[in-house]
Amino acid sequence: MRLYELFIIAVSLSMDAFAVSICKGLSAGRPRLGHCLTCGGWFGGFQALMPLAGWLLGVRFQGVIVSVDHWIAFVLLGLIGFNMVRESRGGEAEELDCSFSPRAMLPLAVATSIDALAVGVTFAFLRVDIVPAVLFIGVTTFALSAAGVKVGSVFGVRFKSQAELAGGLILMGMGCKILIEHTLLA
Repeated sequence: MRLYELFIIAVSLSMDAFAVSICKGLSAGRPRLGHCLTCGGWFGGFQALMPLAGWLLGVRFQGVIVSVDHWIAFVLLGLIGFNMVRESRGGEAEELDCSFSPRAMLPLAVATSIDALAVGVTFAFLRVDIVPAVLFIGVTTFALSAAGVKVGSVFGVRFKSQAELAGGLILMGMGCKILIEHTLLA
């Protein structure tokens, strides 16, 4: 996987965390640097851990499913992307409290990183060098989430649905690209 492809996936996976960070920034009113770093740490950490866990699962089954791995990647990325697009069109406002405590942040970090678990499984089939990949995803999510808190306090939730829509479309596009490359090269 090329660096620009990994960057696109990292940004796409970060969109849920970015959207929640915007909401947290809005609920905090005037967020401090600590709020930005807390959101970035929780979301970036889980976005790095989940693909690693998915990769570990995928590696165990790689030999069994190698002939259909491109279809699995296509379906997983497509479903994740479709779900993000659907959520962007939901129009429902998320209500978040202004707490940045572990009790408030842990469920949000897990919820926003579940899709990264499936992407990690895909990475196993694509033979991605996992350590740099998860670090890249974690750092990207950290930066976007930390910035999202500040953006939320300034702009509110105006761009939340656009961020989720863009992330979903990009993931679906990456799934199509993988399928096309593997079927044409096979």
